[in-house]
Amino acid sequence: MSPILLALLLAALSLAFAAAWQRHAERRRQREALRERAELAAAARAAAPLQVPVVDLDRCLGCGTCVRECPENGVLALVHGQAAVVNAAGCVGHARCVSECPVGAVSLSRGDLSRREDVPALDGGLQAVGTPGLFLVGEVTARSLIRTATGHGAQVAASIAQRTREGAGSDLLDAVIVGAGPGGLACALGCRERGLEFVLLDQEQVVGGAVAKYPRRKLVLTDEVKLPLHGPLEKREFAKEELVGLWQDLADRHELPFRGGVVFERVERHDDGTFTVHSDGAPLRARSVVLAIGRRGRPRRLGVPGEELPHVAFGLLDAAAHRGRRCVVVGGGDSAVEAALALAEQPDTTVTIVYRQEAFFRLRSKNRQRLDEQRAAGSLEVLLAAEVASITADSVEVAQRDGGGAAVMLQLRCDDVFVLIGGEAPFAQLRASGVSFDPALVAAHAAELEDPAHTPGDDRGALWAIGVSLLMAVTALVFVLWHGDYYLAAPAERAAEPKHALLRADRSLGLWFGLGAFAALLANLAYLLRRQQWWGVRFGRLSSWMHAHVATGFVAVLLVALHAALQPRTTPGGYASWGMVALLVTGAVGRWFYAWLPRLANGKERSLDGLRAELAALRVADGGGAFAVAAQREVLELVDRRQWRSSWLGRVVTLLGLQWDLWRTRRRLRALAGRHGASADDLAVAMQRASDAHGVAVACAHLEDLRLLLGTWRWLHRWLALLVVLLVIVHVVVAIARGVFVGGGGL
Repeated sequence: MSPILLALLLAALSLAFAAAWQRHAERRRQREALRERAELAAAARAAAPLQVPVVDLDRCLGCGTCVRECPENGVLALVHGQAAVVNAAGCVGHARCVSECPVGAVSLSRGDLSRREDVPALDGGLQAVGTPGLFLVGEVTARSLIRTATGHGAQVAASIAQRTREGAGSDLLDAVIVGAGPGGLACALGCRERGLEFVLLDQEQVVGGAVAKYPRRKLVLTDEVKLPLHGPLEKREFAKEELVGLWQDLADRHELPFRGGVVFERVERHDDGTFTVHSDGAPLRARSVVLAIGRRGRPRRLGVPGEELPHVAFGLLDAAAHRGRRCVVVGGGDSAVEAALALAEQPDTTVTIVYRQEAFFRLRSKNRQRLDEQRAAGSLEVLLAAEVASITADSVEVAQRDGGGAAVMLQLRCDDVFVLIGGEAPFAQLRASGVSFDPALVAAHAAELEDPAHTPGDDRGALWAIGVSLLMAVTALVFVLWHGDYYLAAPAERAAEPKHALLRADRSLGLWFGLGAFAALLANLAYLLRRQQWWGVRFGRLSSWMHAHVATGFVAVLLVALHAALQPRTTPGGYASWGMVALLVTGAVGRWFYAWLPRLANGKERSLDGLRAELAALRVADGGGAFAVAAQREVLELVDRRQWRSSWLGRVVTLLGLQWDLWRTRRRLRALAGRHGASADDLAVAMQRASDAHGVAVACAHLEDLRLLLGTWRWLHRWLALLVVLLVIVHVVVAIARGVFVGGGGL
């Protein structure tokens, strides 16, 4: 065996091993993502998520951009080659998945709010339904991002200006803005920009709202934010002090009429449509009122003995002040975990988190990762399924549930206790002010409140890309027919044609066609810079870049064809032209034809979810009987074996009709029915569910195998692109060496 053959064999085996390993890792990731999704769906929650990502599988290409861009890891994952929502409750509305999806397959929608009574009913202008002129902005609208609050404030300022023009002639204030957080501050800046008369109130003495109460040096994620009278913020992440300092500087620079230390009580609407804002200060009359008071309100209390002791706090401002002390943090939300992490970072400080749930369900990904790291390092202790029973001067008594549900009493020695279990939202004041929380009204106006930035784009971009390509193709055809005496002539006869000097590849117009093709190729590859965000390239929507990628691909091929005078030769340039044609074909496969396989696989996955739900319903209907429990376990184990733990050979054998797994499962179900005294009807239902589940699981596995086979177009497309670039470079170097651009090129 020659060394070259041995090297090729080694390379082939290495590639095969790498492909098999990658396939194994991909299946494992998919299995874990689906398992996590099922567990989260089954977990009981008090309230549905306020925002839910929605993936249109008819559009999704499976590029994974949305998964990579989501700051909250674990919300989205790739399943069967397409994006899937794994943990909807973890979504906090950044909407980067929406803006970064190149084909508009992801949208951000309101969750199922029919079971929630903490969402205000607002119209599209953020006015309280039934109370025109009363606006709500920011977190009180059940959307928590700084970017969203800022956008709300700017939008409402424009609406107030319109109302002021319609009601001109009164000596009332144009607006009273309650709350100096990001939403209220943006509204105040917008009102100042429009020359309106207003007052900005807050119960604190400084601007910043809830952000000003964050722990010292906490990083605040703002994403892309644009403030009236200031423009876009320079950064995406700020330390708390930086952001609050910026807001205070804007308030001082623009002389905002801010009044701190004012406690809001309610809003009274008069028959003439004006308002009186009642607080612990003097009443204020205005045409419009803006409530940006957040949702936290007063800190929620435990209601246990000792909670009034002086070492019990309901917030953490400076973790360094508690250095070297024993701290207990009560709560399991982001605020509690961030406080515990800040305390754990202080030298000689011991920290214990006490949380009543059995797991942390709604932590942001960065906090979850930091918490896991600190727990692994032993920097803090976590007590789950635990509740505080009482607090003394130097200890906290905790009742922790064991696996059987019994309570075990623990005594935690401590110097400081932080109760961070949320706040009592100001819903009573809002209702007294005319704000409704009726779920029916919320649902009726939900469509009006959809943020255009959170919804997928339409197909106009794709239509534009195809339209440009079609126009260029028609133009190229007309040009070829116009010069048909040259392009339709045999290659050997073209040198005698008068147009040869104009249209040949290294002269005048023919050379310009080549330069245009090279420019189109560079523009086409620029899509990679934007998608991967290399060198900080982030401007513009990725969907627009994708459509430009499609259009420039077509244009480059057309210009190359004209550059080669429709006769590519056996040169690096000729090979590059054929490579560009192949790139165009593989790109079309990826954009329009490949996605049907993942759609089929995900459709089967939904069928499996339905079968799991049916099994759970049968178990509930049977009252948790022994046979129902055992049958559900057997069927789910069958699905897991067939879909995830089977070998390729085993799947081929199953495809040929040898269904040993199903036969063994059915035999075990009969034995279980006899052992537990199940009825013939119950056994028949279990046997049918096993057959259905086996068929769908096998179909999922086979579709995955087929998807992997056809998914090689991605690698073909990428490696072809690299090869084309190398060939073009060689072609250009050879052209320069031959003096094309020096005197002989007609330029």
